[in-house]
Amino acid sequence: MSAAKDKKKPAARKPAFLAVDFFCGAGGTTRGLIDAGGYVMAGIDKDDRCATTYTENNVNDTVDFEKASFLNFDVFPKEDDYEAGEQKELIEKLDDMIGGYRRKLPGVPLLFAICAPCQPFTTLSRKELSDKRKKGREKDRSLLTQAADYVRRYMPEMVLSENVAGIKDAKYGGIWEDFRRQLEELGYITGSKVVCTSKFGVPQYRKRSILVAVRRELAKEERFADLMGSELLVPEADPNMMIVTVADAIGHLPAVAAGETHPKIPNHRARALSELNLRRIGAAKPGQSNAYMEDTEFGDLSLDCHRKVNERFATRCFSDVYTRMHPDRPSPTITTKCHSISNGRFGHYDTTQNRGITLREAAMLQSFPDGYVFYPTEQIEPVARMIGNAVPPKLAKYFATYLAGSLEHIG
Repeated sequence: MSAAKDKKKPAARKPAFLAVDFFCGAGGTTRGLIDAGGYVMAGIDKDDRCATTYTENNVNDTVDFEKASFLNFDVFPKEDDYEAGEQKELIEKLDDMIGGYRRKLPGVPLLFAICAPCQPFTTLSRKELSDKRKKGREKDRSLLTQAADYVRRYMPEMVLSENVAGIKDAKYGGIWEDFRRQLEELGYITGSKVVCTSKFGVPQYRKRSILVAVRRELAKEERFADLMGSELLVPEADPNMMIVTVADAIGHLPAVAAGETHPKIPNHRARALSELNLRRIGAAKPGQSNAYMEDTEFGDLSLDCHRKVNERFATRCFSDVYTRMHPDRPSPTITTKCHSISNGRFGHYDTTQNRGITLREAAMLQSFPDGYVFYPTEQIEPVARMIGNAVPPKLAKYFATYLAGSLEHIG
């Protein structure tokens, strides 16, 4: 018998729950669900550029040890004014997949992760958009409402949703509360709160709205926020986690220069800098504002546009750009522009490394595992977009575990 044939597969374990990850992107939520002991049947996203990253990094470690499937579908129904809708085709896939695993694993609860794209609800997106992009944004704002249709069809035992803190603002038409109300009308008890990811083991200050829901007849009473059972408790912190700093998270990585890619560590790639920006970041001190630019060995390196704005408002604006992270604190929010020192406090804290953080470092600050590889590895912009848009895996892991622990036994 050959060594390959003689090698035994690990014994299959029963998962804590089954899951489908709606709007999965590069797989931050899915990674967290798998780490929480769940079996992710599939992630759904209409952007197929995430497919390789998603499937290659998310192999289930329960049941059959298969990769989570990437379902490249648009969740909306096809209509005369929206030809891209693929709801019918997606439902056919989900009926077969969910039905099959439910029969195979009776008594294992189902979780829907519904983390819709956050761009329509963030202040960073308030720029002039083309008519086409405006229509797309408006469509995206109804993604949660559309997702409720899938909840209604399959009635998962648990629902987890995450988005930017601002999604609750009245200017967005009450979308978050509408989604919550739809879940409650379907028989779920829900809870919602704005939390900071730094309190859940993520080395990053990132405020997010969390919504959790459990089918009311299955919810444990000790998870009720009040005696009336009107809502679920939503923890504000993981009591088992310490604050993780930037140095804790990325300090072990080997140094690279601006424009350089490490030959052995995937995505450890830094964006190139102009000579002027090298001078700017070279004069920056960890954790300080960009006031340093007014007085460097090369003279005043401030941007003309910043000088004008500062003079107009009589205060320093955009004070985080061209600055370094503080090594002994969590990082600022990792965005889709996290590779660029001109877009925030994204300079490496080590003053011997005059550069912005690498993509690998950004992923670690989002709490992705060291070995989570983003594709295409030779590009910066698409990978930064995936990383910045991701749900931090540790945040997803915590709340998935919390939800599973909120259920009475259903076997």
